[in-house]
Amino acid sequence: MKLRKTTSAVALLLAAIVTLTACGSSEPRDVLADAADGHLVIGTKFDQPGLAVREPDKTMTGFDIDVATYIANYLGVPADGITWKEAPSGQRETLIKNGEVDYVVGTYSITDNRKKVVDFAGPYYIAGQSLLVRADDDSITGPESLEGGKKLCSVAGSTPAQKIKKSYPGVQLQQFDSYSSCVEALHRGKVDALTTDDIILAGFAAQYPGEFKLAGEPFTTELYGVGLPKGDTAARSKINDAIEDMIATGAWQAAWEKALSDSGLPLPPPPAVDRY
Repeated sequence: MKLRKTTSAVALLLAAIVTLTACGSSEPRDVLADAADGHLVIGTKFDQPGLAVREPDKTMTGFDIDVATYIANYLGVPADGITWKEAPSGQRETLIKNGEVDYVVGTYSITDNRKKVVDFAGPYYIAGQSLLVRADDDSITGPESLEGGKKLCSVAGSTPAQKIKKSYPGVQLQQFDSYSSCVEALHRGKVDALTTDDIILAGFAAQYPGEFKLAGEPFTTELYGVGLPKGDTAARSKINDAIEDMIATGAWQAAWEKALSDSGLPLPPPPAVDRY
């Protein structure tokens, strides 16, 4: 009888261990330890032309992908040691905090509120919020021109959506789960404009030549950073080293030209890394 009780207790303990293992850790990852093991899980977007796209054959392409891959290689992880995980705008902090990704490279604007939750390396790019409209629409020239009943689309949890709500409360803002959904709504006439950063919008305009155009001038400054676990200063320092190396070797400019030379945007100067 005692043996049966012991056996039952062991079985229950093993079952609990298996369950916990299956559920995964809810702690942030150790980026450099994972890199030393030869594998990294990187969060990014899957639907942003020119920046980060998951192709039909499941390969990843775009400027953000090249930046993320360069960083991984600098940390000692080859391309085949990377697992790509989709990181929608509203889920990026959660993915980092719960240890589902090592770091995020996905048009991730550095903001004071986000820095309370995660750390950032970079910036690796400086963008500006703008508007995408249908090519035949000349009525929209900036955010102020949207306040007369126009419908504007952005992504829930994104910096552009938050800025519109704060600075232009009279605009009819519709928030979708992805920018590709906003592009589809714009194409179908369900909304009048899409707002996010100019580099993202230029990628969509290049993907659909003659259908869309950028309207007005950028009205914010967005610093794109690499999001990583809060307090992982060693990883942040190494990733900053990687970004500076990418810029110094010319790989940064080459990656931008390969991915975005057809977007209509001029080649920007590379940013200075913030060693806060």
